[in-house]
Amino acid sequence: MAVMTEFIDLIVPVAIIEEKYPGGWEQCLSDHKRAIGGRVWFDDHLFRDGAMNPGAMDALLKAWWKMGFECYTEKDGVRQWKDLCVYEGLHGGLQMPCEWLGEDPATRTLYLRGTPPGEIKGRDWDLCDEWEAPVFPGL
Repeated sequence: MAVMTEFIDLIVPVAIIEEKYPGGWEQCLSDHKRAIGGRVWFDDHLFRDGAMNPGAMDALLKAWWKMGFECYTEKDGVRQWKDLCVYEGLHGGLQMPCEWLGEDPATRTLYLRGTPPGEIKGRDWDLCDEWEAPVFPGL
């Protein structure tokens, strides 16, 4: 399975969430239930949250760090992602190496390295049908 990318993506392996998220995977899903299908989606291996600007992504990183997730590590003198990573598809993808993340630029998807990409999970476009465009008087 694979997750769709959009704007700036925060990606966390489900296995790491089970290990480090306070309350585990079920609590993570509960905490994000209002955002699932909107800015949050996941497959069997990866959880994706996202932001539309660097400041919002920085806030997400800080929140996960405060929960005990290690954002970075250094290996052989190179700084790289550890428990999670940030992927910016419009700006070249990964800004630092991430050993566990695979990417398919042709489909703009990410998957857990060592697993087949397969079916793509992403935004629930049916939610968009419920959104109403703002009404601007005079237009």
